[in-house]
Amino acid sequence: MAVPIDAIRAFHNAFRKDIAAIDASAYTAALGGGGLGQVMKRCAFFNEILAWHAAGEEEAVFPALETVAPLVAEAYERDHRGLDALSESLVKAINAADALAAARVTAALKFHLDIHLDKEDAHLYRILNDRVSLPDQGGIIGKMARKIPQERFAELVGWLYPLIGPDDRENMTRIWRQALPGPAFSGATHLIQAAIGNEWEELTRRIPELKG
Repeated sequence: MAVPIDAIRAFHNAFRKDIAAIDASAYTAALGGGGLGQVMKRCAFFNEILAWHAAGEEEAVFPALETVAPLVAEAYERDHRGLDALSESLVKAINAADALAAARVTAALKFHLDIHLDKEDAHLYRILNDRVSLPDQGGIIGKMARKIPQERFAELVGWLYPLIGPDDRENMTRIWRQALPGPAFSGATHLIQAAIGNEWEELTRRIPELKG
């Protein structure tokens, strides 16, 4: 059964896959294998989603964690500030058309982000899962979701679903099915289907209700 925190894990896995692709593109550009256009295209939306995610954690997750595990969240918030600095450095490198600097920054960003996400999954979210009730977890995820501008939801689905595997897709879809009003969820399913194409059949096999 999908639980609210599964939505966080899905986003974490999407971040991991996207930063790996951004880093690979920057490395290729630094070797003379093309310009930074692909890096710029990918990192612009990546940085936005990462910022929305971090803001949601700081406004919803960290305060809830503080009540059940004081002082734990402080180190993770410091990680966020480091990620902010690296994201800003990457934008500057791309704007300066400095492929070598962009490759160096994306390597550092990937390293820092991978460790940060691994720590959150292994530590922070395990504590939250153990010590915060499922209804309260649902409320936390709802607050995080509100950090995403409604008018950008289609972009979000188009980014998220191609980057995550079948288990994460199933969990994310089940969570949205529980959380969204009927018409909104119906709209979301159309966006999901468009985002994953032929892989929609596997999702409907896992969630037969989608066929209706």
